[in-house]
Amino acid sequence: MSLKKKAVVSAASAALDMIFKYFDKDPEANLVKIVEGAEKIIGDSIFPKENFAKLKAGAADPNNIYTQLAKGILNDIDRGIVKHMLLSLGVEAGYFGTKEVRANREKYDCNIPWQILIDPTSACNLKCKGCWAAEYGHHQSLSLEEMQSVISQAKDLGTHFYMFTGGEPLIRKNDIIRLCEDNPDCAFMAYTNGTLIDDAFCEEVKRVGNLAFALSIEGTEESNDFRRGEGAYKRTIEAMQTLKKHKCLFGISVCYTRKNVEYVTSEEFIDKMIALGVKYAWYFNYMPVGHTADKELIPTPAQRKMMYFWLRKMRNSATGKPIMVIDFQDDGEYVGGCIAAGRNYFHVNSAGDIEPCVFIHYSDANIRTHTVLQALQNPLFTEYRKGQPFNDNHLRPCPMLENPEKLREIVKKTGAKSTNLIMEEDVDTLCGRCDEFAYEWQPVADEIWNTTKHPITHTQYYRDHGKAKRQ
Repeated sequence: MSLKKKAVVSAASAALDMIFKYFDKDPEANLVKIVEGAEKIIGDSIFPKENFAKLKAGAADPNNIYTQLAKGILNDIDRGIVKHMLLSLGVEAGYFGTKEVRANREKYDCNIPWQILIDPTSACNLKCKGCWAAEYGHHQSLSLEEMQSVISQAKDLGTHFYMFTGGEPLIRKNDIIRLCEDNPDCAFMAYTNGTLIDDAFCEEVKRVGNLAFALSIEGTEESNDFRRGEGAYKRTIEAMQTLKKHKCLFGISVCYTRKNVEYVTSEEFIDKMIALGVKYAWYFNYMPVGHTADKELIPTPAQRKMMYFWLRKMRNSATGKPIMVIDFQDDGEYVGGCIAAGRNYFHVNSAGDIEPCVFIHYSDANIRTHTVLQALQNPLFTEYRKGQPFNDNHLRPCPMLENPEKLREIVKKTGAKSTNLIMEEDVDTLCGRCDEFAYEWQPVADEIWNTTKHPITHTQYYRDHGKAKRQ
């Protein structure tokens, strides 16, 4: 770490200690001062100045849902975790990482990711309906050294945020703790079914301070266990209770389908999750990937439209709930469309294949034969970069689900190979499951896009070249 970075991190650490004292002394009166302190630490490296103005106005309003969420985090989460996460995400990833990522995009003329998803193992102790991991079994794993190599290479490019997926990543929880311990300048999050979370593990999580969780759950016990198997709901709830008891930071990961969308958006479900200690929720549109995929689980266009407006109601400071909700499909307008292939992130599967997206299992590089930078400069990621965004309507961001002709073209042009761990999946077969939805969603998406107001995408965070850079 450079002397300049050490000085900034040290100053930020001291500022956070002061902020916590302010909050504990008088939360109501000093919350605005906390936002002002955060603005000084982060500056405009992640958020525009006008965002901080809105945050300060919200902090002065006790009924604002984000004020309630901030108080909940400061009251409910271990202060060591809060501090470490703010330093890792705000200073290392936000202030320094964003600048390094942007500079390296210029230097190497390719996408450089802000975050990376890694599968420590293909193994999972559940077999969820429609999940490709259920097919894989205990076939592949990355070594601790291989995962550390990916992180070390990516840190040199400016990447300081890593997510673990799978399989069930906590099958490798000892190695995950080791990675967190050895990389204190990074933030980590694990997508997990929660079944392997116990008291001893939570104490380790507090010790390292830079690991959070997203627990998989899908509405009611009935709708959840329909996909995840009998008893999965109760075990996940028990994991939440354990995490809350230990004051660990966690949220939920929700795959919404045609069958469960009404349950995972119900007020009863959201209120229960908040009561259990959930601070954020990642929503994922079901993707028909893998040989057991069922395209009938893809939400209908009417359901996607409902999701779009439900999200905006949920995030409204007056009408929403004190929980941060993000939908990676319906929030494409905030990030300029598709963020895969290193535009903002990419995925390393348990066999070491470097894939553009956790849902798109094709690759022309492997961590055992290529460096991270070589993969970013290889034909597959290069063609992605040329095409991004794949649609001017960012409610149709994905080259597979909403623009299946785009993925067909990319895979065939680059010769990328299927990375399905059991049996190769032809791109025409995969995209064929999406054609009907893409056709039916287009007029609905266009109607929404043309009749609603959209944010000005801050493309400097996702694409620093060509047309997007000049905008």
